[in-house]
Amino acid sequence: MGELIKKYVLKYFEGESAEVPISALDDSAVVDGIVFTTDSHTVQPIFFPGGDIGKLAVAGTINDIAAMGAVPVAMACAMVIEEGFSMDDYEKVVASMAEVAKEAGVEIVTGDTKVVEHGGLKDMIVTTSAIGKESRWLKHNFEVAGREQRWLRDSSLKPGDAIIINGTIADHGIAIISEREGYGFEGEMESDVAPLNGLMEMALKEGGIIAAKDATRGGIANALNEMAEKSGVRIIIEEESIPIKEATKAACEMLGLDPLAIGNEGKMIMGVAEEKAEDVLEIIKKHPYGKNAALIGRVVEGKHVIMETSIGGRRIVEMPVGDPIPRIC
Repeated sequence: MGELIKKYVLKYFEGESAEVPISALDDSAVVDGIVFTTDSHTVQPIFFPGGDIGKLAVAGTINDIAAMGAVPVAMACAMVIEEGFSMDDYEKVVASMAEVAKEAGVEIVTGDTKVVEHGGLKDMIVTTSAIGKESRWLKHNFEVAGREQRWLRDSSLKPGDAIIINGTIADHGIAIISEREGYGFEGEMESDVAPLNGLMEMALKEGGIIAAKDATRGGIANALNEMAEKSGVRIIIEEESIPIKEATKAACEMLGLDPLAIGNEGKMIMGVAEEKAEDVLEIIKKHPYGKNAALIGRVVEGKHVIMETSIGGRRIVEMPVGDPIPRIC
């Protein structure tokens, strides 16, 4: 995906007049102080433990806005639906979208609907877009960190910064594949899909957040590599510090999957000024979506993402070259 965008898209859509242009490949663009993002969702199955395609679409787009240090203001939704799709299921999806939007404090204000012939796609595709405005705590957040910047950017990390994640990894991808393939893993397999704008506001109010990225497709391996590459730094993470449920870990081992490369839909990676890391960690643990938050690493000079393993070794965490579990978002 990264190669496709860089090779075939950016040469046509540079967007350099934007404050944060498309070429930055951040979670959202910024134009005239307005944060803007869009995302399409093709998850299969569309109903899964912990959520559905509607909840996923709204939460995912909200999280892209929040990752920039912005507050979502309004959303748009477009649906492409397969002929013959159940109206009961359609209403469940729409009701789910409304519920998540209400939780996040943002309204869905416009949209579009298309129906294609049976077999033209499977069930439905949902595309959501959102606009946001700068959080009232963003300037304060940077002042606390002693940094001069306007937005949370993937390229803003510096040696000494800490890396925090708000909870357990790989839950979403494993929940999807368990439901899709009927593996029936023991233990609680449930997606982590959730809107994180409230958690991000708490963190920004505390101050010290330098960068943020929601670890969706490609998991934390993809997100950390993008942040390290764009910032020109090395990120060292500690295997024993990375929160993961035992059931999820066991499922990954059984399937031969690396949990670092499996997508999440309710996890935000934050780069935090070293002196504020413990304070930020303490405050987000008070939020329902941050109770399992952990400080998982640090930023140093160099390049690549390096993991210090539980047995005392080190290994490079590569950028995922493919999608180990397709159609999870």
